[in-house]
Amino acid sequence: MAKILDQIESSHDVKRLGLEELEKLCHEIREEIISTVSRNGGHLSSNLGVVELTVALHCVFDLSKDKLIWDVGHQSYAHKLLTGRRDRFHTLRQYEGVSGFPKREESPYDVFDSGHSGTSISSALGIAEARRQKGEEGRVIALIGDGSMTAGLAFEGLNQAGHIDRDLIVVLNDNEMSISPNVGALSSYLNRLMTGQFVNRFRDDMRAFLETLPGIGKSVLRFAKQAEESLKGLLMPGLLFEELGFKYIGPIDGHRLDYLIETFQNIKKWRGPMLVHVVTKKGRGYQPAELDPIRFHGVSPFVLETGEPRSDQAGHPPTFTEVFGETLCRLAKEDERLIAITAAMQNGTGLERFSREFPSRFYDIGIAEQHAVSFAAGLALEGMKPVVAIYSTFLQRAYDQIHQDVCLQNLPVVFALDRGGIVGEDGPTHQGLFDFSYLRPIPNLIVMAPKDEDEFRHMIKTAIDCSRPVAFRYPRGKGVGVRMDGALHSIPIGKGEVLREGEDLVILAIGSTVYPALQAAERLEGEGIHTAVINSRFLKPLDGDLICHWAQTTGRVLTVEENVLQGGFGSAVLEVLQEKNVSPVEVKRLGIPDLFVEHGPQSLLRSKYGIDEDGIVREAEEIVGKRREAFTYPKRKASFSKTLLHQE
Repeated sequence: MAKILDQIESSHDVKRLGLEELEKLCHEIREEIISTVSRNGGHLSSNLGVVELTVALHCVFDLSKDKLIWDVGHQSYAHKLLTGRRDRFHTLRQYEGVSGFPKREESPYDVFDSGHSGTSISSALGIAEARRQKGEEGRVIALIGDGSMTAGLAFEGLNQAGHIDRDLIVVLNDNEMSISPNVGALSSYLNRLMTGQFVNRFRDDMRAFLETLPGIGKSVLRFAKQAEESLKGLLMPGLLFEELGFKYIGPIDGHRLDYLIETFQNIKKWRGPMLVHVVTKKGRGYQPAELDPIRFHGVSPFVLETGEPRSDQAGHPPTFTEVFGETLCRLAKEDERLIAITAAMQNGTGLERFSREFPSRFYDIGIAEQHAVSFAAGLALEGMKPVVAIYSTFLQRAYDQIHQDVCLQNLPVVFALDRGGIVGEDGPTHQGLFDFSYLRPIPNLIVMAPKDEDEFRHMIKTAIDCSRPVAFRYPRGKGVGVRMDGALHSIPIGKGEVLREGEDLVILAIGSTVYPALQAAERLEGEGIHTAVINSRFLKPLDGDLICHWAQTTGRVLTVEENVLQGGFGSAVLEVLQEKNVSPVEVKRLGIPDLFVEHGPQSLLRSKYGIDEDGIVREAEEIVGKRREAFTYPKRKASFSKTLLHQE
């Protein structure tokens, strides 16, 4: 039997379907999402929760003219299936395949590239205002989840939209609140009734009539308004939005297509800012995801029948995230001042165990990274030891707070940057490729990155023992598989380690590039190229004496980092060589060029940008080969008196 989904090529095809066909379409969409994510990994719970809501929006609005903006966008899979990407959906999150987030270059139905939360209302308001300025028709809809509503930016957008009274529909997808059957049914009925044309026309006519009554009209109108608000307050949690200038509709059962379609049809021609409160269930339609929506929020490939991870996803070594969580718990037992803070990423940052063992010292402050950092600054001022665990890409949102509230005051706050470097399938909005560059210029801040999971444990202790601001970044995925030391110890601040000696070339590596550099050195040895390898460990402060000694000894330096080249580790090395007047030295930097890295497997992307073993070997062969062809340097003593620095 032919699938209805196979007949959907654009949003317009949805409008031809009756209610029964639309419900069948929702079922088919769920099946396609579950099947694809079980193979490719991705965001499951959130996407299964918004299927009916997505179908209703496509059914009621003309999304070739009306604009739908997704907040975060990790819940847009159904939208992609309805907008001409059904045939390519099997490539979801694969290299050169369909993105897991809205992407303008993929489809005209993807209005705004998004991957961070809280942006939809502000960007939608900007689009709505621009269309008003140009005299263009069409509605603008921002779809935002209750989690994203914890972002201060969302309320900044609400505040302006209500203040300037522009036409804007905000759909609040609430998948956390539970509504009792009676209140939910009554509320849904009343709201569908209250959004109908007759009721609203009657309300407007009655308001106009009361205003004409001499003497008492305004008082009666004020009383009527208060009575209406009291009834709403009894049944609905919408008074906050009303106070911000929005007309509130809801809560509505987000899995009743008939309710959703009727409500959207009723408000479609309303003017002014509106907020539609829709209640959905994460993971709906797939029992493992319904039972554990947090684990299935962002999931690796799994067995479709059971929801269990595939065998190739399980086993040791532990991930860096797991090592972070375990080590922090261990240190918290030794120091009751240690506090963990995260921004709605308790599981993603490995702090679930910490939250259970030390509930009074754990704070999930919602999607509010700026608040997290300032909150930590206040804790540090009073002698606590706060650890702020946030993905590298999300910490960018709190840059001013890092600068002003922590580092300017030299407060001992620890920043744990998970997903530093290439994250893979989540793509350009999530790649942690800028932290070296944005953290390095800030005074007082120590920045480091571990080569493996054991060194990582010691770095965590180093950071917590330090009396200054410290940031460490670590990669997504499993560790190297090294033996773990029993006792933890602090690492001398700003000191690198020599992993291998050689006189032809020195490779300066940091973090995830250290082991590829060692493997490359082994291969180069077979070619007669004797290569030194330095684990720099610290981006700031750099071990300048160690770097300059080996640069002077070999005359050839190759830096390797999983970060953009501008302002990163290689740039720091160039600066220290110039400051120390080390010459003549040939320097080559390996890292990410001036672009946004696409989605794809980590190993493939590292290979593409030349920061894996093969890429390091190629660059080393080139730098040594070119130098040998030109001339041979005599053995030199460690002298920093010359001024010339040559960079390839």
